[in-house]
Amino acid sequence: MYPKPILPRQRGLRAVYATGVTVMILLWLLPLFAVLLTSLRTLAAINAGHYWSWPHELDFSNYVRVFQQSDIGRYLLNSLIITIPAVAGAITLATLAGFALAKYRFPGSTVLLAIFVGGNFVPYQVLMVPVRTFSLHFGLYNSFAALILFHIAFQSGFAIFFMRNFIAVLPDDLLEAARVDGVADWKIFRHIVLPLVRPAIAALSVLLFTFVWNDYFWALVLVQGNDVRPVTTALQTLEGQFISSWQLVSAAAIIAALPPVIMFFAMQKHFIAGLTLGASKG
Repeated sequence: MYPKPILPRQRGLRAVYATGVTVMILLWLLPLFAVLLTSLRTLAAINAGHYWSWPHELDFSNYVRVFQQSDIGRYLLNSLIITIPAVAGAITLATLAGFALAKYRFPGSTVLLAIFVGGNFVPYQVLMVPVRTFSLHFGLYNSFAALILFHIAFQSGFAIFFMRNFIAVLPDDLLEAARVDGVADWKIFRHIVLPLVRPAIAALSVLLFTFVWNDYFWALVLVQGNDVRPVTTALQTLEGQFISSWQLVSAAAIIAALPPVIMFFAMQKHFIAGLTLGASKG
């Protein structure tokens, strides 16, 4: 079930693996490093064609000017208003549905799980027109409610599959012992299951927060005005606003990328514990 570890005696394989991982990490970080350097350059340096060299003068005022010359503060707040309820709603549904699918046997449970899993493979582009039509028909278009509800709907498939697998490894004897003592199923879920899968919930929270915060597609489909626009689609507006001031656009991009990074490092311990929950040697 789990990949076999690279044995200590396989030095050649370990060297190839370490080299490959290092190269992939550097290639992945290179564009981010370029954006970071650009955000610290002066306009004169950019106009002179200095894109990859280390800046002779670090201009940290670019980050202040972004807030002064644009509405990025409002866009960041919009993203928080969308992301936090969407993540909370998806995790609530995923935990309840995951518990039901993992610990109860009822007709159609396998088919229901397959539907949740299969929904993850449907291209978003196929759903663009129906979702937009639905939001217009029910008056949800260009509102926080539209993005929150649709993010909950589209993230629940993966989240339910994620939580179901973690809850399934919990011993059935523990739950049966509680039932014999007369504990109701709701109390079993609240006082036994939830504390045991707390690391998994933390790991899922980090993943969903990153998915929803970084969403660009649905924000482009369901939002038109600046009052509801999240920071991801707002970067395109900033690009047109600042024209050739790429140092400000880069600074705005770095600011927009910080919340998921902060979320990950704040919950790093729980995130790693959640991903390794239930793993065994061999």
